[in-house]
Amino acid sequence: MTKEINFDQINQYQANLDNRKDSSVVERAVTHQGILAVSSDFKSDINMNPVFSIDLSTGDVSDQKQSGRCWMFAALNTMNHRLMNNFKVADDFELSQNYINFWDKFEKSNYFLENVIKTADEPLDSRKVAWLLATPQQDGGQWDMLCALVEKYGVVPKSAMPETFSSNSSNQLNKFLNLKLRRNAAQLRELIASGASEDHLSKTKDIMMNEIYRMLTYTLGTPTKKFNFEYRDKDKQYHIDQDLTPKEFFNKYINVDLDDYVSIINSPTDDKPFNKTYTIDMLGNVVGGRQVKHLNLEMHDFKQLAIDQLKRGESVWFGSDVGQSSDSKKGILDTELYAVDELFDMDLSLSKGAQLQFGESLMTHAMVITGVDLVDDKPVRWKVENSWGNKVGNKGYFVMSDAWMEKYVYQIVVNKNYLPSNLKKAQAQSPKVLAPWDPMGALA
Repeated sequence: MTKEINFDQINQYQANLDNRKDSSVVERAVTHQGILAVSSDFKSDINMNPVFSIDLSTGDVSDQKQSGRCWMFAALNTMNHRLMNNFKVADDFELSQNYINFWDKFEKSNYFLENVIKTADEPLDSRKVAWLLATPQQDGGQWDMLCALVEKYGVVPKSAMPETFSSNSSNQLNKFLNLKLRRNAAQLRELIASGASEDHLSKTKDIMMNEIYRMLTYTLGTPTKKFNFEYRDKDKQYHIDQDLTPKEFFNKYINVDLDDYVSIINSPTDDKPFNKTYTIDMLGNVVGGRQVKHLNLEMHDFKQLAIDQLKRGESVWFGSDVGQSSDSKKGILDTELYAVDELFDMDLSLSKGAQLQFGESLMTHAMVITGVDLVDDKPVRWKVENSWGNKVGNKGYFVMSDAWMEKYVYQIVVNKNYLPSNLKKAQAQSPKVLAPWDPMGALA
C-alpha cells in the first residue's frame, strides 16, 4: 500500500532529533569535516602496523595512472616477482602493461562483435543485448582473460613497448573505440536482419577489425614482434639476449605454466553452492581462448590457500572491492577504519552475501598479496602490493586486516597443483554458466 510522507511525520522526526543530546555536536562536526573524517577510528592506525611474519621481497610498485588496468598490472607483477628472483633484475624492472593492453583491446573488440552476431536475433531492449551494448569494451578484466592473452601473444619488457598517452590515460581511447564498436554493432545487426550471407558478414567484420587495429596502433603503438632484452642485474653484471619474440621471452624468463593457476572465489550466496565451479556468459576477451572459471570456496579454505602459497614464497593475485573501508593515503584496508554506524547510531551492516545480491559491493580492483602476519598460525593482517605508484600507502604497499579480507576480497589465484585432493576434484568440474550481469563477472 502506497503511503506518502506527511508533515506530522516530518515534525516528529525533527522532534526526535532535537531530543538527542549529541545531535548538534554531530551535525557541526559532520557538516564541516565530512562523514569519513569524523568517523575515522585511530585504533585502526595502531592495529594495521605494517609488520608481517611472512614478507616476500617484491621490489618497487608500479603505477597504472589514469587507467583501469589493475588486473593486468597485478598479474604481470606476480610474473615480475618470479623474474626478479630468478634473474636478479633491478627492483624497478617492469613487464610491458601496454603490450598486453594493446592485444586485450584488440581481442575484446573481436569478442564483442562476435557476441553482437550471436545475439542479433534478440531485440535491442532485451537484457542481454542492452548489457552488451552498455560497455562494448573497457580497461578491466579477470585473471583468466590475462592468461588467454599471454598464452596467445607472450609478454615483453616495458622497455620493448613503453606506455603511451592513451595507455596511461585511457578515457579518450575507450570513448572512441566504444563509439566505433557500437556503430559496427548497428551495421552487423542491420546486415543480419537483411539476410546477408555468412561470407558477407565475415568480410565486413574483417574490415572492422582492420580499422580497429589501426586505431589501436595510432594510440598504443605498434605491437612488438621481436626485441633485444638488455639489463644489468643487481650484481651490476650486463646481460643481452637478442631477437626474442614475446612468446620466447615468456617461456625463457617467466617459465610458468599458466594452466596451473586457477581462480578461487568466495561468494556466499544461495545461487552458488561451495565446492562448485562457475563461469559467466559472454565474459572473456580471446575468442577460442581460455574460459573464465571460478571455484567457490568457504572463506577458511580460501584464506588457507593464500597462506600456503605465500609460505612457498609465491605472491597471490586477488580481486576485491577496494573502495570499501579504505584509506589510500595511509594504505589501510580495514573494516574498523571508520565507525560510520556509531556516528549515525544505526545498523549499516550487510552480510557478504547480501552486499553482493543487493548491489552494495562487488570486485572492483585487483592487487597482489605479498605477505601475511600469522599469530598462532592464524592471519591477523596481510601485506598488499598495489599499482597506484609509490606515493600512496607505505611506498605503494597497503595493510589489509583479516576482517577486511573476509568481507571484501572475492577472488584469489593459486597453483592448483597444491590444492587438497578434494578441491582438485571440485576444480575439475564443468562450470555452471551464470548470467552476464552476475557479480562474479565484475571486471577488476
